[in-house]
Amino acid sequence: MTGVDLTDARDGRRLLLRNRSAAWWAAGLIASVSAFASTRFDAQTVMIVGGAAGILLLFLACVWKPVIGTYAYLATLPIIAGIDRGNLLPLVRPNEALLALILLGALFGAYLRLCRGDAWPLRSHPTDLPLAAFLLLSTVWPIASLMLRGHVPTSGELAAVLPICKLVALYLLVRCSVVRDEQVVWCVRLIIWPATVVALIAILQTLEFGPVIHALESTWSPDANDGALESRGSTTLASPIATGDVIIIASVLTVACGVRRVLPRRELVVAGAVLSCGVLAAGQFSTWISAAVAVALLLWSVPDLRRWAWRLLPLAPVPLLIGAPVLMGRFADFGETGVPVSWQGRWDNLSNAYIPAFEPVNWLIGVTPDPVLVAPETWRDVIYLEAGYLAFLWIGGIPVLAGFLWLSAAVLRSVRPQVEQPDSAGAVAMTLHISWIFLLVLTVLDPHLTLRGTGDLLYTLLALTTGRVDVRRSP
Repeated sequence: MTGVDLTDARDGRRLLLRNRSAAWWAAGLIASVSAFASTRFDAQTVMIVGGAAGILLLFLACVWKPVIGTYAYLATLPIIAGIDRGNLLPLVRPNEALLALILLGALFGAYLRLCRGDAWPLRSHPTDLPLAAFLLLSTVWPIASLMLRGHVPTSGELAAVLPICKLVALYLLVRCSVVRDEQVVWCVRLIIWPATVVALIAILQTLEFGPVIHALESTWSPDANDGALESRGSTTLASPIATGDVIIIASVLTVACGVRRVLPRRELVVAGAVLSCGVLAAGQFSTWISAAVAVALLLWSVPDLRRWAWRLLPLAPVPLLIGAPVLMGRFADFGETGVPVSWQGRWDNLSNAYIPAFEPVNWLIGVTPDPVLVAPETWRDVIYLEAGYLAFLWIGGIPVLAGFLWLSAAVLRSVRPQVEQPDSAGAVAMTLHISWIFLLVLTVLDPHLTLRGTGDLLYTLLALTTGRVDVRRSP
């Protein structure tokens, strides 16, 4: 006796084949309708029909297998996340609309599976309570604090709490959909290779490659000042800071995979070479700080890397040569005080616009959920709060800051036992551990957790380490 119900197994196989057949029939029908429309209607109508068909096909794919939605989001994230609201779609960024569609399909599929009698897909994890607390403290508490003080939240203040909601929704999607070793490896690839493309764009951008500059000006940064795109690698993320974060996270993941031989060596060498050059092309001091922190942690965690570091040292002039235009431009930006002019601007914004707004009670309950202020000058429209820990206090006071620190402690404590695993799970855990540490360092300068791309990758890595199935034992 094997203890296996062969009838249930055969029923499961028949159901799987039936689902696959339905998916292929739906895809064929959509393709046929699109092909027919291309022969009968004008180009604009064909684009509308094709777009609707693609949306329907992705929705059905997410109903069938939610992990397809996870793959689609990770693959497109660094490319479409920088397109501003209103450029292609009204009110939302393309990646936000894509995530909403994926979540809708995944939820509908989950409902059908629960109706069929499948087990509830989530199990508890030590990070659940800190994450839920941080979500509530970052969203409900700031709005409640405003209302308790007699203020009616504006649309901007309500919208300011949505990024954390989006990140938690992405976390749940990844956590519930990625359940097997091969799926984890695919997610790893879909983090590394889009980031490699972004690094290549940053390199070409800072080398003033015309087609790249033109494409960025037309779609991703239409309001950029003359010469601004050539000085730093803003790329398709439309932010040098976000670009640097994504490149560093992918670089750490590449090294972690190389140590464990998770991916082929040639693949890692190509990606690592481009990513290392992209670190300099990002043109951000915060990126270079995080790179130094990441390298130090990698060398400390993996002693064998020290030997490889000496072997790779003769190749260091290559990224330095490629990043020379950015390096010279950034170091020329130092003022008489010995710090970059942009950092002096940060301090002026903090000392003149933000810190005076803090009354004693605001340190406890926050000022407003929206950290963006209207600028009094005519040469700029808004002022951004460029200090991460102060941003937590601005949004919700000590409770929000305490929630972030609690979540950080829980994340670092939960991934520590997984770091030594010799597989893809260990590579993901090491990357999350190192990335979260440099997040704690960089939050002194900027609120990196909610930056486009940065938060998405961090929450994805967190979900991959807290999944419902132990990937080491998955079939």
